[in-house]
Amino acid sequence: MKKQIVFIALAAALMVACTQKTNNQNEDKMKQVEMTQEWDKVFPKSDKVDHRKVTFTNQYGITLVADMYVPKKDPLAEEGESDSIVKFPAIAVSGPFGAVKEQSSGLYAMCMAERGFVTIAFDPSFTGESSGEPRRTASPDINTEDFMAAVDFLSQQPNVDAERIGIIGICGWGGIALNAAAADTRIKATVASTMYDMTRVSGNGYFDADNNEEARYKARKAMSEQRLKDAAAMAGGVVDPLPEDAPQFVKDYHDYYKTTRGYHARSGNSNDGWRAIGTQAFANARFLYYTNEIRSAVMVMHGEKAHSRYFGEDAYKYMVNGNPAAGIKPNPCPDNKQLLIIPGASHCDLYDGGYTEAAGKGESKNLIPWDTLADFFENNM
Repeated sequence: MKKQIVFIALAAALMVACTQKTNNQNEDKMKQVEMTQEWDKVFPKSDKVDHRKVTFTNQYGITLVADMYVPKKDPLAEEGESDSIVKFPAIAVSGPFGAVKEQSSGLYAMCMAERGFVTIAFDPSFTGESSGEPRRTASPDINTEDFMAAVDFLSQQPNVDAERIGIIGICGWGGIALNAAAADTRIKATVASTMYDMTRVSGNGYFDADNNEEARYKARKAMSEQRLKDAAAMAGGVVDPLPEDAPQFVKDYHDYYKTTRGYHARSGNSNDGWRAIGTQAFANARFLYYTNEIRSAVMVMHGEKAHSRYFGEDAYKYMVNGNPAAGIKPNPCPDNKQLLIIPGASHCDLYDGGYTEAAGKGESKNLIPWDTLADFFENNM
């Protein structure tokens, strides 16, 4: 009997040890990342900033990889001054939805660093060089946490003023940025550029054309069947080859993601999109519910000709006015909220400033008002 008890105890201990080992292996696998060290962005490197790769971990144990951009020291600074630690205001950037930090978010981060901010552009969980399995997956909750984990990281940097941190979300990450700003009071200023509300478009379709129970039921049924049919199947991404009758905004996406202007090998939008069920949670969730309670500064920036303009305008109106008919009060701090419409700009023009059709890569229309963005952050953080 005594031998049997000892055997059972040993077996139990071995099982616990094996379980712990397996858990540790899974944890290590999640945290392992491979970082490309050479410059592989779709934009040229500025000689006004220093650049390096960094990593940080969100509360779900996913390791995020980011590019950090720091303003170069002033060569004319007084002797000894350049050796002291200067604390800069800081900005975390991500987006567009399905893109990577080597594309638009990296450009935003670099251009803001040129104007005196420490910045990071990060790959979201499950995307690019960041960890997380399965790949090409998104989550309203985890992606909002990604922004807050970026704020955690910046707050701990010796050259960052932890009381002056802002965020920029581009395209689908514009809505995620507003969601993060509503949740995290450490975020002192937020820019949502050419934003999508991914929960709204996932649940309602474009321009709310499918905002009815029957349409949502059909979409849910198809997604439910897909989970059993082939959960690893890929879907979405930018249409290629481009149909002759494609809408202009589809042509704009193709012009950015499928040409040398913005193509990148790790970008879902440049390649095969997402797992077909990888964004399922967005259709059954809703961002922006508490954005009418954001007390910190917010700028919603959109292009005049953007097909997505209604997302930004509606988000701004709700954020400032609430919805009194539904008992949702106006914002207590409306004066630091602004809507900036860029004349002549399309959705993708605000990814990189826009490029003339004949000019090709490297010649921008300069439609992104970088100095205006810098002033917004400088004045509100």
